[in-house]
Amino acid sequence: MHSSLKSLLDEKVEQYNRPGFIAHDPISIPHRFTQKQDIEIMGLWAAILAWGQRPVIIRKANELIDLMDGAPYDFIRHHEDNDLKRFLSFKHRTFNATDTLYFLHFFREYYQTQNSLEEAFVPPDFSPAETTRRSLETFHDRFCCGNYFPPRTRKHIATPARNSSCKRLNMFLRWMVRRDDRGVDFGLWQRIQPSQLVMPIDVHVGRVARKLGLLTRDQTDWTAAVALTDTLKQFDPTDPVKYDFALFGLGVEGEM
Repeated sequence: MHSSLKSLLDEKVEQYNRPGFIAHDPISIPHRFTQKQDIEIMGLWAAILAWGQRPVIIRKANELIDLMDGAPYDFIRHHEDNDLKRFLSFKHRTFNATDTLYFLHFFREYYQTQNSLEEAFVPPDFSPAETTRRSLETFHDRFCCGNYFPPRTRKHIATPARNSSCKRLNMFLRWMVRRDDRGVDFGLWQRIQPSQLVMPIDVHVGRVARKLGLLTRDQTDWTAAVALTDTLKQFDPTDPVKYDFALFGLGVEGEM
């Protein structure tokens, strides 16, 4: 790959991988918290809600936090059935009260036996040499097999098994796994490595990647996400997904 293209992308990573980037991005939601479980819960929820206009996504995620009395992990562990009525009017695009109540149920059941959401993403015999494909498939299957799982909620949990690009879950994994001490990504998890991550590819990232010749596939699906990641590994094999900052920034800020 051309060294001038690597230079451009590295420069844009420097520009956008900084705390000033946070305010207008859904990652601002988990940044409201310091406790690991609060960060995991609201990180996952903000990522799942992340489609549409960013200000609306942030407003709706903040609305969820308010409904949980500003303390998601504490609310999930200690709420009474009566407390759930307040969620019946929550809606964001096609995410409705049924989905919301199941998310609360899943989190409550899950954290009764586990200390970190990372375990839900780690398949048996997980090897550092593989991508997070099996992580995402494992999470999908664990999330969707719970008691009272409503079939309509499945559409909100993407999986490579359906050749979805898994943009929102890949973004969540970037937040939890990348460790660069730049004040944006959290780097809370240890069992998944940054080198295993797959690019969160959306319309902005896909458009810019194709314009720069980093991606030739027309469809925005899992195959495209892996192909783009493999190309970016030529620039940084240990942390290819850092270039999400560059490609997203170039797209959403109107530079390309």
